[in-house]
Amino acid sequence: MTPRSPRLSAGVVVLRQSPEGWRLLLLRAFNHWDFPKGMVEAGEEPLAAAIREVQEESLIDDLEFAWGETSTQTGPYSRGKVARYFIARTNTVGVTLPVNPELGRPEHSEFRWVSFDEAMQLVSPRVRPVLNWAAQVANLGDD
Repeated sequence: MTPRSPRLSAGVVVLRQSPEGWRLLLLRAFNHWDFPKGMVEAGEEPLAAAIREVQEESLIDDLEFAWGETSTQTGPYSRGKVARYFIARTNTVGVTLPVNPELGRPEHSEFRWVSFDEAMQLVSPRVRPVLNWAAQVANLGDD
């Protein structure tokens, strides 16, 4: 990787079917809500990194890529970082925010299962196109 190439992170738009309709998992770090994601390590495939990050950040380990391995990515942000997102469903309701050994605390301070409209209100402008993409791919429709 050259110094000018973007740093790639990978994550998953995690969906869960509920009696009220589809719910999306959002995690909060400071004042920023986003889907589970993190840096792709050297030699790691982005999808493998995305699955690893969901497991590390939420302990969800039953992801089903019902819509295939389709992905979307953001433009560069935060010193040239690019985030690639996949979409998967889970049956897991309970989310755990485990302690990150490098930080000595959880990476995120809160999680929420939210509707598409609630997610649109919480996420930053950088994440909104990802949310719209996921809604199209998964045909989330109205809640």
